[in-house]
Amino acid sequence: TGIPNAGQLNALATLNIRGERSVTCRGEFDRHPSEGPLPPGAPPVCEHFRQLPDALEHAAELDAAYGRDPDLDKMPMYGVVFSFKDPFDTKDMRTAAGGDAAYDIDFPARDHVLVEQLRNKGAIIFAKAVCTEYNGRAGDPGGRHKPEKVLPSVLGYQRSSWGGNPANPYDTTRAASLGSSSGSGVSVSANLVMVSLGEETRASTRGPANHNAVALILPHKAMLSFNGGAIGADIYCDRSGILARTIADAAKVLDALKDPETGYYDPRDPYTTVPRASVLARPYASCTKPSESLRGIRIGVIRESMLIRPGDKAAEPIATAAAAEIKAVLGEKLGATLVESSDPLWERDRDLEQMNPDFRQALARLVPVFMPDLLFRLGPDGQPLFKEFAAAVHPTEFAPGKVFGSGSMAPIDYCVELAEGRIAPPANLDIATIQEQELAMSFRFHVNQYLSRRAADWRERGFTEGLVDFAALNARSKFWGDDGRAAFKNWEAVTDPRNPLGGRQGVDERIMLRELLRRLDMMVILENRLDALVRLHTPLPPAKIGGANDPLGGRNNLRPESYYGPNAGLTEILIPAGYVTTVYDPVFALSPDATRYVSVPSDTPTTLPPPGLPFSLVFRAEPGKEGVVLRIAAAYEAGSKRRTPPPAFGPLHHPAQLR
Repeated sequence: TGIPNAGQLNALATLNIRGERSVTCRGEFDRHPSEGPLPPGAPPVCEHFRQLPDALEHAAELDAAYGRDPDLDKMPMYGVVFSFKDPFDTKDMRTAAGGDAAYDIDFPARDHVLVEQLRNKGAIIFAKAVCTEYNGRAGDPGGRHKPEKVLPSVLGYQRSSWGGNPANPYDTTRAASLGSSSGSGVSVSANLVMVSLGEETRASTRGPANHNAVALILPHKAMLSFNGGAIGADIYCDRSGILARTIADAAKVLDALKDPETGYYDPRDPYTTVPRASVLARPYASCTKPSESLRGIRIGVIRESMLIRPGDKAAEPIATAAAAEIKAVLGEKLGATLVESSDPLWERDRDLEQMNPDFRQALARLVPVFMPDLLFRLGPDGQPLFKEFAAAVHPTEFAPGKVFGSGSMAPIDYCVELAEGRIAPPANLDIATIQEQELAMSFRFHVNQYLSRRAADWRERGFTEGLVDFAALNARSKFWGDDGRAAFKNWEAVTDPRNPLGGRQGVDERIMLRELLRRLDMMVILENRLDALVRLHTPLPPAKIGGANDPLGGRNNLRPESYYGPNAGLTEILIPAGYVTTVYDPVFALSPDATRYVSVPSDTPTTLPPPGLPFSLVFRAEPGKEGVVLRIAAAYEAGSKRRTPPPAFGPLHHPAQLR
């Protein structure tokens, strides 16, 4: 569990300080070249490694060469201090994706392409941020390996077997993130660095930005490379994100990451083969000049992100505050026209225009065309997920050997009627229900590809790295949870990139769902004449470390509708939107059969000192429209001024001020 008023955060796992930045070349094995030869027993690669300046030495070199008059056109990141989520390859620091793995050479031979761009443009490559190892541990593909014990709660455990677990700077007893790039968010929020690069699969940069009240630009998949020089969790969703204290700072970094000749393309990451029209021709930073008015701008409000279910006290404070914030600042103060979606659990705001179509109506038109497989889904109980569909169609095989259907319609005719609006869609055909996906087998491919590339890079330089595949990784690793060990042994045993034949296919579902969700956004945007969309990131506050999870959010407190943007791979921009000082934390209770503890809601309030716990708004539009979204986000940030630095970790003072 977290420690109250801890006075420390554990945000950074490795500092780029000579002697401390590598285990392979630790201490005197990283002796500065000017201090003489390496001591006996130093690995040969350390002679190569010690030629690389550490962060302080690099800063001194920049000062000596340029002082206060650098060429900012060539070095726009001059003196800007960065941390990086540990999976990003950094040639001058230990890199192991948050894991405790015994590489022969614990730093890579080359930088990730984004690290290289920043280094070349004057940035200070200062630290590797603590993160959940392997970006959330990538799930378990199933197999003969089972954990011998599992912790009753991993809530708030953005945990690394190597670096430990970070804490929230606004309340050190609470989680630093929903999602694995926790140290990135904490290090920016607490002024340990100016900017951090994180990675998101489905929550891992938005969560840290939200929990730590910092701004985020998460570009569309994959305008920025990630998997070209890092271990991800799901190559179909992994993306690089930029966390900074203001959206203007994040946009300047986005511009700096662009190579003057090759743009954002990385030949090692096939997902960076994005259409050129999806990348703005003008600088992204030019779109962040705050505007005092958004009149003429139409913004769609995604109410599905603000739902309060019966008895759901946990979501009430933030969902209520976010709805009021959107109306007061975006609508009344800045003058944007707000157009809200609908949901059976949302009481419409009579002051706002209603979407037509909304997401439910658009899904009914699109699912029969882009992903009819959804209608045949079975739930965890083995029964049809969409019961109205099963009741309407004649007996049909929904899955191998699973026949359902008590009606008279052919499934394909049902699809016609659904798409044409002549029958009502299933009650649960909504943006939350459709997000669930079968686990793809790609992690096994991706890890071996990364490890073999890393070893090959060293081989080209005359050194040997023996950790080259999943078997070697497991043989040389320790895991903080036995479920992690068992899952990685099962991943090692995977031999086929496909899921078992005859069943659901994880890769297919990811590609189909991305197409469906992007078309869904565009139908809603085009037919409602919207410029952008806004949503609440999550209605749940940062949870107690090791505490009970939200019963509606699963063991990681992630509600399914929040997966929309990541599964669609759309650009999302996150801005701090305020704080709440009252929360309702769920609690543990003994299960009815008295065999385990389960999470249950609580209506007992917890009161926190100001400013409280943060929440954020997320803005999005289609690729190529980032200029519009940045303009809206910058106007909101300037018009609201909601961010308050964490009181216990506020601005640094000049030494003269401390006397």
